[in-house]
Amino acid sequence: MKRDPFLAAAIEEARKGLSEGGIPIGSVLVKDGIILGRGHNRRVQDDDPITHAEIDCLRNAGRVGTYAGTVLYSTLSPCYLCSGAVVQFAIKKVVLGESRTFPGAPEFLQSHSVELVDADDEECVALMTRFIEDHPTLWNEDIGK
Repeated sequence: MKRDPFLAAAIEEARKGLSEGGIPIGSVLVKDGIILGRGHNRRVQDDDPITHAEIDCLRNAGRVGTYAGTVLYSTLSPCYLCSGAVVQFAIKKVVLGESRTFPGAPEFLQSHSVELVDADDEECVALMTRFIEDHPTLWNEDIGK
């Protein structure tokens, strides 16, 4: 089965974050088959607790006017912070690379009529599993434990 090219772009972002010494989570925002923005978790690199992948992606997309018809791709199920941004901007579809290593906030998103598609991508799972094993303290900080 061929990987969705937008999920592949999000995975590229996750790899980039890891290569910078950060947490391997990536995200892209897509509308009409065009990537409007891309980003990766930059909490470590920027010493900024808010710069999750989805937030970085939305910042990099800039002002897009309306988010109607956009799809947010993330290599990992979005946390409550990022899910709040999805709801705030009325993004109605999120494609998850995976939700095995972190469940995120699916009930919150679904309660706001956001469609979730879980690709359950093995590379996304492997990236996060390895990172969590190698950096448990940093991971727990990222998820607020």
